[in-house]
Formats: sequence, C-alpha cells, structure tokens
Amino acid sequence: MRIDKYLKNARLIKRRTIAKEACDQGRILIDGKVAKPGSEVAIGDVIQIRFGEKTTTIRILDLEEHIRKEMSKLLYEVISES
Repeated sequence: MRIDKYLKNARLIKRRTIAKEACDQGRILIDGKVAKPGSEVAIGDVIQIRFGEKTTTIRILDLEEHIRKEMSKLLYEVISES
C-alpha cells in the first residue's frame, strides 16, 4: 500500500493530498529514509511523522484498504511521541 493512502486510512493525516504534501516536504520517513507519496509500506515498517515541532513514530501492524474510524487505531502502534 502507498504511504499516502496508509496515513489517510490509519487516520494519522486527515486527507491523502495532505499526506502527499507532507511526503513531498520530507516530513515522512519510512525506516529512516525520506518517503515519496508512492512509497510502498509493509507490516512491520517504522514510520516517523513530523508535525511542526512534534514527531510521532509508529510501527505498522496491519494494512487495510477500507476500515471504520473506530478500528483505525488497530493499524499501528505508537512507539514514541515528542
């Protein structure tokens, strides 16, 4: 699954276009490497997301094409927030 789509499905970023812009600006890292919007993610990948001064690191637990809002938190685990 593409990183921009995953971030939207997991509800970490509200819209896919915003996720794409974050990738283009270098604010999303997959396993320590800068992600492009079309970068593929897999279960077990570690994603780092920078929102201004805040950085959130997550590990992917599941990939789902369609998921309900209540279940979206099951797609990842938060490793750290700073």
